[in-house]
Formats: sequence, C-alpha cells, structure tokens
Amino acid sequence: MTSTFMGLEIGRRGLHAHQQALATTGHNLDNVKTEGYSRQRVEIVPFEPIYLPGLNRAQTPGQIGQGAVVERIERVRNELLDKRIVAQASGEGYWTVRDRYVNEMEQFYLETGANSVRSKMDKFWDGWQELSQHAADNEFRTAVLQRGKTLIDGIHNHFNNLKRLQDQADEDIQITVSRINEITRQIAALNKDITRIKAIGDNPNDLMDRRDLLVDKLSSIIDVTVSNKDPDEFMVHTSGHVLVQGQIARQFDMRKDIDTEGYAFIHWQDTKENIIFTKGSLGALMELRDFTIENEIQNLDNMTMNFTDLVNEIHSEAYGANGTTGNNFFSEYPFVTNVNGNYDRSGDGLFDSSYIYRINGQNSLDSQAQPGLEGVMTLSGAEGDVEVPYYSTDTVNDIVTRINNSGAEVVARLNRDGRLSLKATPAQTLNGQRLNPDFVIRHVEDSGHFLVGYSGVLLQSGAEGAFSWDRENAVTSLRGGAEDYALAPVAHPSGWIEVNPALLKDPTSVAAGFGYNGRTANPGNGDAAAAIASIRNTQVMVGSHSTFDDFFADSVGRIALLGEQSSRALETENRIMKFFTDWRQSVSGVNMDEELTNMIRYQHGYNAAARFITTMNSLYDTIINRLGV
Repeated sequence: MTSTFMGLEIGRRGLHAHQQALATTGHNLDNVKTEGYSRQRVEIVPFEPIYLPGLNRAQTPGQIGQGAVVERIERVRNELLDKRIVAQASGEGYWTVRDRYVNEMEQFYLETGANSVRSKMDKFWDGWQELSQHAADNEFRTAVLQRGKTLIDGIHNHFNNLKRLQDQADEDIQITVSRINEITRQIAALNKDITRIKAIGDNPNDLMDRRDLLVDKLSSIIDVTVSNKDPDEFMVHTSGHVLVQGQIARQFDMRKDIDTEGYAFIHWQDTKENIIFTKGSLGALMELRDFTIENEIQNLDNMTMNFTDLVNEIHSEAYGANGTTGNNFFSEYPFVTNVNGNYDRSGDGLFDSSYIYRINGQNSLDSQAQPGLEGVMTLSGAEGDVEVPYYSTDTVNDIVTRINNSGAEVVARLNRDGRLSLKATPAQTLNGQRLNPDFVIRHVEDSGHFLVGYSGVLLQSGAEGAFSWDRENAVTSLRGGAEDYALAPVAHPSGWIEVNPALLKDPTSVAAGFGYNGRTANPGNGDAAAAIASIRNTQVMVGSHSTFDDFFADSVGRIALLGEQSSRALETENRIMKFFTDWRQSVSGVNMDEELTNMIRYQHGYNAAARFITTMNSLYDTIINRLGV
C-alpha cells in the first residue's frame, strides 16, 4: 500500500540527485585545467518501484515509481585508448631525451674554422712540412711544438666535452631511477586506498585519475604495461617483470663497477639482478651513456692513439738539431709497467694477462708481392674470434685489406720500413657490456705461414703458436723482441696525451732528419719531418678509416646523421602522441559548453523537484489542517 507522504520522499530524492549532479558539474568545471583529470558523469536512475513481483503484491494497475537516485558517479575513460597511449609514450620519451643529447653533441663536432680539431691537425702537418724545408732553423721546431700543443689542447677539450656529457647522462640516470622508485611507491599507495574505497561500493574517481597520470609519467620513462583484470590487484609490468603488484612496489638500486669506469648500473633491489632498459627516457640515457657517447670517446681515443703512435714511431728514430735521438714527440703512459705487458687482471696477486697494443713483424714486405701462401688467420673480435683467410693469389695489400675489413678488433698496415704492423682498436661491446680494456690485442693466430715465416710476427703456426692475451708472458710467442711491440696505454689517451715536456724545454731536440750508417742526421736534413708530414695522406688505418681525413669526415657525417635521425623520429613520435592525447581529451576532457548545458539542465531538474515538494506540501496542508473542518 502506498504511503500518503510518499510524494515528499520522491521530491527529496529528486532534490538530492540533482544536487549531486550539480556538484559533479561544478567539480568538472573546477578541474578543467587539472592535468590527468577525467570528466565525471552522474548516472541518475529510477528508484526501486513499489510492488516488485511477488505473491504478496497488491492489486494495482502497475508499479508505482519512487523518484530518482544517483546510482554512481563514474569517470569517462577509454581503457583501450589509455593502454595505447601508455605503449606509445616510451617512444616519445626515448627520442625526446636522445634528441636533446645528440643536439648537444653536434655542437662539439660542427666547430668551424681554426677552432676545430681537424683545422688544428692540418696546421700541425703544415708545421712539419715547413720544418722539412728549414730543418736547420730552430724557429720552425718551436712552431711545430706550439702547433702540437694547440692540437693536443683541442683534443683534450673535445674529450672533456664528451666526458662531461657522459657524466651528465649518468647523473640523469640516477635521478630518473629515484623518480621511478617514487612513482611506483605512489602507485602502490593509491592502489591501497582505491581498493579500500571500492570495497565499500564507491568509485574513487579522483584517485584513479591520479594513478593513471602516474602510469602515464612512468610510461614515458620506461616501457610499461598495465593489467587490471583483478579489481583488487592493479599491476604494472616492465621488461617482462612485475614492477607494481597491488600494494607492493618493487624498487631499483644502483651499483657502480670499476670495470665500467665507476658508472652505475641498475639492478632490482630484491633480487640484485641487473636490468637494462631500451625504451623510454631511461633507455635513451643508458644507450647514450654506454654506447653512443662511449663510442664517440672510443673513436677519439683511437684517432689520438694512432696519431701519436705514428708520429712517435718516426720521431724516435730521427735526430734532433742537438744530435739526440730516441725521443718521443708525445708522452706515452703504458697501462702496465711490466716490460712484457704482464698484468694481474683477476687481482689474486699473480700475473694472468698480457696487455699489448702493437706488434710489428720482423720482415720488410712489398705491398704488391704475392706471398703464394694459403691459410687462415684468427683474430679477436667483439663476438668471438674472427677468421681471415688468405690465398696463394693474394698480394700483401689484399691480405692487409682483408684484415681491416674483417670486423676484428685488430687492424693492419705496413709501416715506414715495410714491416707488418698489427694494432688493437678500442674494445667493442658484447651482450650489452663493454669488453675492457681498450687497445689490447687479445688473440692472433695463423694456420699457415703469412704471420710466421713471411712477415715475422709469430714464432709458430697453429693454436700452439698463437698470441693470446689471457696468459702471462704472451709476448714469448712473438718473433721480435721488446722493441717490436708496444704496451697498451692508460685508458682514454685523448684525455692525457701531451707533447713531450723534454722537447718543450729544449726545442733543438725536435727531430727533423734520419741518420745514416750510425751517424747523426745532417743539420739541414728534413727527411724525418717530411715523413711525419706525409702521415696526413697515408693509409694509416685509424680503426676502420684509412686516413685521418677519413676519420674526421666520418665523425662529422655520423653525428649529423644521428641528429637528423633523432629530430625526425621525435617529430613523428610527437605527432602520434598528439593524435592520441587529443583523442583522449575529446573523450575524457572537460567540455565547458557541455558542462554549462548540464548545469542548466540539472538546475531545472532541481527546481522542478523543489516545486513538486511545494505542491505536495500544499496537499498535506489540506489533509492535515482542512479536512473535517
């Protein structure tokens, strides 16, 4: 049976429902500029009618409604679109950071005029050319020294710029890891609150917006996926690992390693397992620090080491104006002090390695001669040993070229005396890790006799005669003595190489001519200076580059290509993200016109409910005060 005062309750429900709707509209309008906010919508539904189906149902013409109530207040979101944005954000984050760093690197390489390293090197070669023509004039020796010092200062400056950028990337990595840990803790805390509120039947819309915003920010830093199939356990995954599981947030730690020059690597706090990110801003920072910038430093080190070694090789054999010889033009600092290059790599107090940078053969070779030999040379490479075959129809130049094109960490050339010279290049990477140290020949082997009897590098063919760095006194497998091999240098020669201080004190020690038959060079002999000047256009094999000009041209072109690649990729990612974010804004964003229209609609509904209560009040007044009078 219906109540006489049922109308008052219907009006009250109407007032309450439209008041909530107006409050929600006001909440939307207040948060129109709030980052990550999703507009909320009130679902007003009819209240349960009187006389639901049952045996005790009264005989009435139909169900009697009891007004309207707010069933729920939900936020407007497209979950599939949200997941697409989360997946896409890591690409935008990656290229945003990479483009910023590459643009800064471009400034180092695109120096023009006298400030560039290449220009300073050209002047250095010109100085030697002038000295070769005026070998008796010490003024030109002083000019060579000053130009050498200017060149080395330019190389140092270039190295310091790259190293500073690498250090900056390392600092950014540490800050970013701390940011990830903080975000995951916040997501886990929100999961706790959201679960508790949902347990009592409410929708914590604002809390879920905050959580989604944090997930968006996290997805631009690392690649993440979200799983919310279980309403009580919102999960975030990264790289196949659980990062957040409900109220549990796994954390990252940083560990520094001496083998990585003190740079920190990321590992899980709980399992101590290393993790490498390849996407997002953190992935870009790790790739920049460990590969892109590191490779540029290695290239600069390689050029510097080859450049100084070649100049010293000639200068040490020549004579200065004061009759001295055996002086290096540039200071060299070997990594080890042992004359055989022996080093204790394991740290157990016993020599277990040999750090050798250059090996020279004993025999003078003609580059166009055909040795008439067949065999396979085995040289160390980044992903294991590299086999380099040679055939009876090959010339010496063919075999040297094949070594240099093999991808091995060893390059070859014929030096001024025609002897085969094998040099180590900077260590490459294997499975994402650097193979320290740089400039160490790790393995040289020949199944035939090109490296043995013909060029005079090894004493014996086959595995038993191989040179291998992972043992003490590996130089005993070489045919030459201590003067025919050079020890590996201290790390990053581009940061410490200097002009020999002894020459700066006494410029007359700068060598310009070769001696003959055991006698010192004549005062006007400039053969050695001319030989040093000719290095400029000689195929000296700076890593994979034939000449120093090739090195500089490749460096500028490589950085320019990286800059173009990053700027175009970033532009593409920005356009894609803008499309998705605009789409989400059209779905979830607050529309002022729509909200104002809703406000008017709810206001009219509220007024109608109030008018209904007024009318019912008049009826009650008649019943209570006027009936029976």
